[in-house]
Amino acid sequence: MVFSAVDRYLSVTSVSWLGWYKRKKLEEATRDVKKAQHETLMQRIQENADTEYGKRFKFDQIKDRNDFVKHHPLTRYSHYEPYVERMMKGETNILTKDQPVIFAVTSGTSGKSAIIPMIKKQRDTFFTQGISIVYDCMRQAFPKQSSSQKDMKFFYTPQMRMADCGIPIGPNSSSPANSKRILSMYSTPKAGYEIITEPEAMYVHLLFGLKDKNLGIVEANFASLVYAACRSMDENWDLLVKDIESGKVSETLKIEDNIRKELNRSMSPDPKRAEELRSAKMNGMMGLAKRVWPKLNFVMTADSGTFEMYGHRLRDLHFKDVPLYSPLYAASEGLLGINIWPLERPSRYLLAPYSMFFEFIPVETAEEENPATLFMDQVEVDKTYELVITNPSGLYRYRFGDVVTVVGHHNTCPVIEFQYRQGQFLNVRAEKTSENTFYHALSASLRRSGVKMVDYCCAESVIVDQIESGKSSSTPCYHVFVELEKGETTNIQIPIDEELKSISYVYASFRRKGSISPIKVYIVRPGTFTELRTYMIENTTGSPNQYKVPRVLRKPDAVKFLMDRVDSCLL
Repeated sequence: MVFSAVDRYLSVTSVSWLGWYKRKKLEEATRDVKKAQHETLMQRIQENADTEYGKRFKFDQIKDRNDFVKHHPLTRYSHYEPYVERMMKGETNILTKDQPVIFAVTSGTSGKSAIIPMIKKQRDTFFTQGISIVYDCMRQAFPKQSSSQKDMKFFYTPQMRMADCGIPIGPNSSSPANSKRILSMYSTPKAGYEIITEPEAMYVHLLFGLKDKNLGIVEANFASLVYAACRSMDENWDLLVKDIESGKVSETLKIEDNIRKELNRSMSPDPKRAEELRSAKMNGMMGLAKRVWPKLNFVMTADSGTFEMYGHRLRDLHFKDVPLYSPLYAASEGLLGINIWPLERPSRYLLAPYSMFFEFIPVETAEEENPATLFMDQVEVDKTYELVITNPSGLYRYRFGDVVTVVGHHNTCPVIEFQYRQGQFLNVRAEKTSENTFYHALSASLRRSGVKMVDYCCAESVIVDQIESGKSSSTPCYHVFVELEKGETTNIQIPIDEELKSISYVYASFRRKGSISPIKVYIVRPGTFTELRTYMIENTTGSPNQYKVPRVLRKPDAVKFLMDRVDSCLL
């Protein structure tokens, strides 16, 4: 116990000091972002000029960003697939002079997975320019957080496979496997991270988090995962409290005997804590977190873009009056931005000028075959752009699909809000209704109806028609699947079609012309989205750490999964 406390203190202190230093360097970079971006780009180009890829695209002739745009086209994943396949077979000096440390698999929950090479330098950049700065921001924003307080983090050991070259293939998101040096900071014992199945692992995270009255942080990659944990806690509350009271992990939990034995060594009967928990629950779910953990400082999780609705639910219920801090804007491709304003809402991110070389495509020209791009020093506030990145691991002028809005500048560096992923829009008549637009229309319609939802996703009629015995709609439409909170009546109207017409001129125009039919709303049975989460994780390459509810379903099997769980159709 003493060794663990010392280890935790040293880990937190060292990362915080590194963060203080890197924060100063970040501030310097933002004062002349054009210079910082030039240095970032030229470093990428010069390091890899002698690779096969660098020779093909004449990296030795590139002297500045204009040369780069002239010599290298905009790219998508298909451009890199042949190179990545060769690298996985063992060929070297292809995209980068350095061999990858992992081939990162994207989640694949909303489409085909991509395999992205990641070199050690990129992993180091993520830690030094991202995580360490986050710790400095935390230190300043939450001064009551102590190194003696632990963090209940929901993350899981992913299943990996090996490429022919001996390099692992799998998710590169935060996991116990790549966080071994800081596991002492978390409330879950090391044996808990050996559990592969998510429901059992989540139970153990909750068990040891609830045991610790002094807990300081609740953490997960995405707010949806914290929300899922809250639902699991509600369903298993009595059993969790009983385990704490008895000092033993429930025999009903399906885990290996050796793991159970190790976990029980970290347990001891604690009837006092069990009684505290029972008392805390008596006042309901609202504000439960503060009653369970009186010294809880904040929840650290992504709550922007597609996760906005989960952030709202957490603030409304279990984590009422607890700050939510969305620290990083990142992807399998690497670190993109840092939120240096932990207490401000909505979450926004300072783009990291020494992590990526950024370009921006105005959304209105994104569908052009070869759209022109802007640079970091050329973007305008209140304009929305598709991001294009050049990263350390061999992706050049890569269109990875994120759409952001520039909401301001910090010195000369753009500050952005994440909007949505390209492909996550509804498009039956070339109207391109974005995920963000649809979500706001749905939220407004639910408020008008006076009901609350657990989750939702959509599908276009062409896919639903395939499921319904090969039917074909004469006029296409949107289908939305909604799970309501328990106790909500299904004898309601959800005027999503009217709301969407009121905020989307293009959609309203198609509806007036009769070329798009009204939206069909399906109420699915309770627990459906928990089941969908399990189904998607089991049937894609994604891990629990990566999972995001696909707002627009493109896979017929996933649509059928939901159609089989429909309780009622409102239109």
